[in-house]
Amino acid sequence: MTEFNEIIAVIIGRAGSKGLPGKNARSVAGRPILAYSIEDAQRATTVDRILVSTDCPEMTRVAGEYGVSVITRPAALATDTATVDAAVRHAITEGGSDAGAVVILYANVPVRPDGLIDRAVDHLRVTGADSVQSYARVGKHHPAWMVRLDDDDRVEPYETNRIYRRQDLPALYLPDGGVIAVTRASLFTVDPEAPHAFLGSDRRGIRSDPARVVDIDDAFDLRLAETHLETRAGAGR
Repeated sequence: MTEFNEIIAVIIGRAGSKGLPGKNARSVAGRPILAYSIEDAQRATTVDRILVSTDCPEMTRVAGEYGVSVITRPAALATDTATVDAAVRHAITEGGSDAGAVVILYANVPVRPDGLIDRAVDHLRVTGADSVQSYARVGKHHPAWMVRLDDDDRVEPYETNRIYRRQDLPALYLPDGGVIAVTRASLFTVDPEAPHAFLGSDRRGIRSDPARVVDIDDAFDLRLAETHLETRAGAGR
């Protein structure tokens, strides 16, 4: 069992976005998109402190309403090519935190299962791993059924196999964007040749059901999130 002196959640979101312009400044189901991630972090019993890293004035305003400290992200860390881990390292350094573990949350994920953050942190503690990330199982959009189309539209299987039924597809999992929990030591490991070096060498996963996490990248995701949240509100949650 690994114990951490402090666990800090860093919620990241920049002003720019190509897939859905201004997505981190939008409202979802009548509330600011950032509010959902802040509340998820506030409900997590394992999180001691919350920071928001952004260059977005609307996110700064919302964070202030929730009493959450904002770390203003410099322009160099708010580009399309800036990495997630670089933005989080900046927030941790500027926030003056010596936290032993960091929870990374994306501001554009307003839908997460209850307890997902605590599950990730608990798994980090129990396993002694470098990082824990949430994953959803891949369904019918499976690599075994994917193909390439050449210039003449001829079909070439991406992976040669004889799998006919969905039930026979091997279990594969995709990061769903719900949560990343990482030790400070791993977060501050930088290797330009290995963009995921910050996740460490011992990487673990927790499973979440498909579509239980909604990561908003386009207009369809936005409608899906609104449906989830409106259904949840109707159920009294």
